[in-house]
Amino acid sequence: MNKLKYFLIAGLLRIAGSLSLATAQRLGRMVGWLLWKWPTQPRDVTATNLSICLPELTPAERADLSKASLANTGMTMFEVPLMWEWPVDKCLDLVKDTQGLELLDEAMADGSGLILLAPHLGNWELTGLFFSSRYKMAALYSPPNVPELEDYMIRVRGRLGSELVRGDRRGLARLAALLREGGVAGILPDQSPRGAGNAFAPFFGMEVKTMTLVAKLMQRTGAKVLMTYTERLNNAEGFRLVVREAEPNLNSKDLVQASTAMNQSIEHCIRKIPAQYQWEYKRLRHRPPGEINPYNPDRVC
Repeated sequence: MNKLKYFLIAGLLRIAGSLSLATAQRLGRMVGWLLWKWPTQPRDVTATNLSICLPELTPAERADLSKASLANTGMTMFEVPLMWEWPVDKCLDLVKDTQGLELLDEAMADGSGLILLAPHLGNWELTGLFFSSRYKMAALYSPPNVPELEDYMIRVRGRLGSELVRGDRRGLARLAALLREGGVAGILPDQSPRGAGNAFAPFFGMEVKTMTLVAKLMQRTGAKVLMTYTERLNNAEGFRLVVREAEPNLNSKDLVQASTAMNQSIEHCIRKIPAQYQWEYKRLRHRPPGEINPYNPDRVC
């Protein structure tokens, strides 16, 4: 059954990978509109997240943002096959503008390693391709639900030499070694981590479980941190790659303080282009013990 799923998914990815950017985005907007129009889970989760994270907006403004967010999520879905199937040069040609690249040179001038934090904002697949075309790089990844897709995913994401490492002990050791060598590590920092070894820190004002990995890597390796995302431009014109400074105290030995600084850094990026953030993700589900799960008010964490 898994092999059948693999061939089906891989075939669909290759078909979608033959589309133009304009067509992929148009189809993505259509899917996003359907997700917003009907009573779907993505629409409900988006509404919950926006009401908690952006209470300063009016109901009408949140409805408009919800619709735009789902449209952008749909576009991201259809852009991923392009990033995986198109020739690399064709993908990189989509980056029409950059901001803050000088921060990379400054951060790495003394030979230090660099951690790039890329939230689920805009087209993060293109972000990874862009930096792997320039640096010796490794990125954390989670294995897909269909195991047979893992090799395919590693191959397409690593076709410029970027290493993909699992978030286990061996993978984290490899990340630390690369950073000590002055390399670059890419991490998606806005996931809701499981297990112990994490901290509860505010994200848009709500205490949620937050990864402490970044602070620990900084302490172990002396690496620096920058934020990055790739913003979708209007009318299928391409993308703008942005690099921003992170908040101070990300390497604090107080892991709550460090996690708070990381979440604040993510928030600042999201507020720049809130419609392109993946509000459909249940980022707020892991809360301190005894607190209510906002996606299921009848369930206590």
